[in-house]
Amino acid sequence: MDYVSALVPPVVMAVFFIGVVRVIVKTQGGAAKAKEDAAVDAAIARAEAVRGGSAATDV
Repeated sequence: MDYVSALVPPVVMAVFFIGVVRVIVKTQGGAAKAKEDAAVDAAIARAEAVRGGSAATDV
């Protein structure tokens, strides 16, 4: 029965990994894609504004 206890952790991790990959693939695109893209664009713009604003005050 040692082989069963040796195989359980890799099998559990493989199932978990497959589940994570399936969730990632399913959430790509679709109706929410434009909303997600807009949220990412807004976050990048905020980060660039903060970085640009602090660089201007350092000069």
